[in-house]
Amino acid sequence: MNWTSSAFVAAATAAAAAVVLVAKPRDPDFHLISMELTSFKLNFPVLDAELILTIQITNPNITSITYSSTEMSIFYSGDLLGTAPVEAGSQPPRSSQVLRIPARLNGVQLAHHVKEFVSDLAKREMVLDASVDIEGFAKVMWWDHKFRVHVDSHVTVDPVFLDVIDQENKSALDVFAS
Repeated sequence: MNWTSSAFVAAATAAAAAVVLVAKPRDPDFHLISMELTSFKLNFPVLDAELILTIQITNPNITSITYSSTEMSIFYSGDLLGTAPVEAGSQPPRSSQVLRIPARLNGVQLAHHVKEFVSDLAKREMVLDASVDIEGFAKVMWWDHKFRVHVDSHVTVDPVFLDVIDQENKSALDVFAS
């Protein structure tokens, strides 16, 4: 083997290693931008609420993704307070997009925590947790790679004005070869 063949093999190996390092899948980023109250529904003796959650999602990967519809669960004091359907969609590589997701909160569940809720109103800080599993696939060259990402969010909001005060979002990505 002459030196040009060796140089070619070394260059090809270095290029392949660089692609593997750059193509290593990274967890997407999720950020709750805002919550907007859209309606109250009297469901005597309690009040149900409908909101729009505005969420920014960043895909840091070099491939686009396509995901199926799912449902986000919203918790207050450990109990399911409501849900938000997430429609199927896709996202280009290395991009951010903003989703507006409708959510419905069940007043009966909130009534179970009336003391805590009144206290949260008084101090104008309410802690909500949310959880969602998103499944889909990423196409790399001619292979589809299935993925599942689990997202847990811990959000502090002002229950009077629905301002987002603080949040911590954690995601865990699993990729499966097809």
